[in-house]
Amino acid sequence: MYNLVMKDLKLAINPLFFVLPVVLGALMLIPGWLYFIVLLYFCWITVPNIFGQFRAHNDLMFTSMMPVTKTDMVKARVLVIVILELMHMVPAVIFGIINLLLYPDLTYYFFGPYPGFWGLCLVMLGIFNVLFIPMYYKTAYKFGGAAFAGVTGAMVFATLAQWIGIQNSYVSDMFNGSGVHNAALQTSILIAGIVIFAAFTTIAYRIAAKRFHKVEIQ
Repeated sequence: MYNLVMKDLKLAINPLFFVLPVVLGALMLIPGWLYFIVLLYFCWITVPNIFGQFRAHNDLMFTSMMPVTKTDMVKARVLVIVILELMHMVPAVIFGIINLLLYPDLTYYFFGPYPGFWGLCLVMLGIFNVLFIPMYYKTAYKFGGAAFAGVTGAMVFATLAQWIGIQNSYVSDMFNGSGVHNAALQTSILIAGIVIFAAFTTIAYRIAAKRFHKVEIQ
């Protein structure tokens, strides 16, 4: 399985998509922006382009000729998706910390780049995974409908979360008010986000693996 992951990272994915997360992460330096968008670019740009490349290069047929199981093929591809998501997260978090240092007195209308916000981002990516991955592995070839479902789910969550964060004073205080100085609260939200992300991605993998076993590779 390690070799399958390295195949994708070294051969199948354009190096541009390893640089793009840093460029997009710099958008966190825009004061008071809607920061969910920074990670949504992963859903909008990275996934459609990468899976388009997989299909154009007939990666499915090539991989199926290797001495690997279908389960390992799915597991490796899910790991690649998670690696790419973390590659988008890490620069965004770093630039988010710089944002807080540059604008210490800024009043955020949308969610500020505090730890609790990153927990919400992980939930958003988890929702994308649990919708995109199982739908994609109905065929392991057609990705348009799966990407649309994943993007829609992620955007609906981000929109609802941000709307509640603006309309509800309690939630607003948790993420932008006095709650940002409560280390226990912020850490709890972040950990909850990590757990939900891991759970959704695991569920996505298991459903995808079952579906892929029914796919006939031609």
